[in-house]
Amino acid sequence: MFKKIKVEGRARRGEFKTPHGTIQTPVFMNVGTSAAIKGGLSALDLKKIGCQVELSNTYHLHVRPGEQIVRKMGGLHKFMNWDGPILTDSGGFQVFSLAKLRNITEDGVTFASHIDGKKIFMSPETSMQIQSALGSTIAMAFDECVENPATYPYAKKSADMTVRWLKRCKDEMARLNNLPDTINKNQMLFGINQGSTFEDIRIEHMKQIAELDLDGYAIGGLAVGESTEDMYRIIDAVEPYMPQDKPRYLMGVGTPVNILEAVHRGIDFFDCVMPSRNARHGHIFTSKGIINIMNEKYVADDRPLDENCDCETCKNFSRSYVRHLMKAKEILGLRLAVMHNLRFYNHLMEEIRLALDEDRFEEFYLEKREILGKRI
Repeated sequence: MFKKIKVEGRARRGEFKTPHGTIQTPVFMNVGTSAAIKGGLSALDLKKIGCQVELSNTYHLHVRPGEQIVRKMGGLHKFMNWDGPILTDSGGFQVFSLAKLRNITEDGVTFASHIDGKKIFMSPETSMQIQSALGSTIAMAFDECVENPATYPYAKKSADMTVRWLKRCKDEMARLNNLPDTINKNQMLFGINQGSTFEDIRIEHMKQIAELDLDGYAIGGLAVGESTEDMYRIIDAVEPYMPQDKPRYLMGVGTPVNILEAVHRGIDFFDCVMPSRNARHGHIFTSKGIINIMNEKYVADDRPLDENCDCETCKNFSRSYVRHLMKAKEILGLRLAVMHNLRFYNHLMEEIRLALDEDRFEEFYLEKREILGKRI
């Protein structure tokens, strides 16, 4: 299913065949948590900006409208009118980030909904059942994302339990994929590496889950409070133990520079709410660095957000106009800014893939890492 086309250093250029199309990697997955991109973009807009994979969240869709409603509507692809690959996160991170009170046991997690306080129980089996009802292309295993900093004993105990949960996820997905009324009988499963910032736990955990021969492997529990240096250190420690013939996913990461650094370290898949979230606050990613469109100096600037961008916003509207819309709190301003930032991320991945195809990724990496994080 995954084929490496080129390798330069540790950076990988590949293709991943799925039931809903072939993904060219490295790839950035556009986050549509509740089956929509925040900022007023539809699945049709995702096509325009070069999105390959849409990501939705198991927990949020379980809370509303409910996975059975989505199933009744034909699954997530028909529900949101997207025919490409969809990855669904398992809900484990939302338990960590949204639940103020949670009770974690070997069976699963009991916690209160952030919407209405209703008690929810989520286990490896229920997470797989929800994701099967959604009919996503790739389902993520249910795991525990521990807080950073975590104690060594807790991180070890949690990682061990995550292995046991992963085995249950695999068994349940095999059962669900064999049911006669399952929407996607070829649903794939990615396992998640955990272990906080402890290299030995991370490595041992990666060795254990690699033995399960899953469709792909993710590094989770990073970008949750640790330093950038710690994140890169953990990737460097874990990467040699990740299967060479399976896609690798760094969850919830990140800035353009984070992505560039992680590709350099052998990662294939990325996702992050940053491009859309930052856009809604006027923080715009450009080929020359980051600008804040709300600044006074853009009040009469007739240039596009990025003169090197081919998105609809940059082809048709000025910085002055986008700034005006944002200041006036017009919804169109959010839409135009989000459209641009997501196109920027997808275009960055296109540039990375081209650089790998042309055997010049190291040169591209050294040039871009000095530019992409610069604030103008």
